[in-house]
Amino acid sequence: MNKKLKLWELDRVSEDEFKSQEKFPLIVILNDIRSLTNVGSFFRTCDAFNIEKLYLCGITAAPPHREIQKTALGATESMDWEHRESALELVKELKADGVTICSVEQTEETTLLQEVAQLPEKRFAIVMGNEVNGVDQDIVDSSDYIIEVPQFGTKHSLNVSVCAGIVMWEFAKRFIDK
Repeated sequence: MNKKLKLWELDRVSEDEFKSQEKFPLIVILNDIRSLTNVGSFFRTCDAFNIEKLYLCGITAAPPHREIQKTALGATESMDWEHRESALELVKELKADGVTICSVEQTEETTLLQEVAQLPEKRFAIVMGNEVNGVDQDIVDSSDYIIEVPQFGTKHSLNVSVCAGIVMWEFAKRFIDK
């Protein structure tokens, strides 16, 4: 029998240990995310994938908020995060610091998610866009790469927080055991 583990058996790091451990060189930028439950999901997923920092930009709501807390399950306390008015200004600032900007979007020319492993070793920022309008065009224009998640159904889109989890995992795999 393969016994399911209880929470206390998972050997997770404490919040203090998490805050002090070396993070993967990966930043997540939320460009006008309107759903509070999506924002909470981002906190939790960023914590799970050892993300360096989460930026909440534009209309993206910031903690404390009951709806964010409901899905974040405490990750608002463990994650390093900051709110910025302008995602575009943040992208420009990060690029000037040598961060490679990767917008997750569907455009005429993209890098498919499975090709992320071949990108040069760098520090990355992943930009996730609004649930209806996606990543702002000026940010797409400023991006080093446009990452597309291949899809095989009829909808051609995923919930933004689900999509982010898939993308974060693909990037996190680059940094495991290095």
